[in-house]
Amino acid sequence: MKFAVALVIAIAGWQLLFASRPAASLAGTKVTVGRSVAAGKLVSMDQVSHAAWNDLLGRYVDDAGFVNYRAWKASTTDVTALDRYLDALSHASTTARATREAQLAFWINAYNAVTIKGILREYPTTSIRNHTPKLFGYNIWEDLLLVVGGKTYSLSQIEHEVLRPMGEPRIHFAIVCASGGCPRLLNRAYTADRLEQQLGENARSFFAKSSNFQYDVGAKTIKISSIIEWFATDFGKTTAEQMKYISSYLPDEAGKKLAGSGAARVSYLEYDWNLNDQATQRTARGR
Repeated sequence: MKFAVALVIAIAGWQLLFASRPAASLAGTKVTVGRSVAAGKLVSMDQVSHAAWNDLLGRYVDDAGFVNYRAWKASTTDVTALDRYLDALSHASTTARATREAQLAFWINAYNAVTIKGILREYPTTSIRNHTPKLFGYNIWEDLLLVVGGKTYSLSQIEHEVLRPMGEPRIHFAIVCASGGCPRLLNRAYTADRLEQQLGENARSFFAKSSNFQYDVGAKTIKISSIIEWFATDFGKTTAEQMKYISSYLPDEAGKKLAGSGAARVSYLEYDWNLNDQATQRTARGR
């Protein structure tokens, strides 16, 4: 009887809560960046310049991938410059012929630029997870939308519906969710002509950090970033295949040999969701 009464009270409470919230709050308030562009003015991704993004990254991101959000937000000029870059991305056609390298570079840059835009809107904040509610309200991964070629794309759509189907696992060491556990945010724009070098460089940088990769040859154990667990099938069908794939990007020969052997027991490291902010993450450098 007591349980039934409690259940009725709980249901009534939830009904009152949801009835008192506007529909937009329940669904998540959509925020659109970029702009609508007439079909006749769309261009191939081969023709989209990332020079403005390159300049902003060089100004506000250090070699370890930490961002000076405070200074960036304080600069009206550079907040506007980021908005103009997002507008430029809107001119890209999603159907015009473009090289695979240009498409990958475009969408990696787009993901990272939209993420920065989302954090600047909320800053000061301590984590992107403060803005990714599971039940209702604005979710930066789902509700911050970039217009590209007349369509809108959320961060989740860019990652899961555009980039991952392109079959390049190293995107997971290039796209950055503004967290300490992410790969470093490269302080240069990705470009088609340097994409292979940049993806390889950032993958090696990622695994060089002990917070992302640890091993014990004697015990035949590997501890690795949760990114490899979350997106396991992108790296191979089995754990052995996944370790073999990442082995060439590991920092030393002993680690490479163990990962490539298929004999290691693999576990996953705790993920650092703290903001990749120069003001708070300085002690994390070199981990």
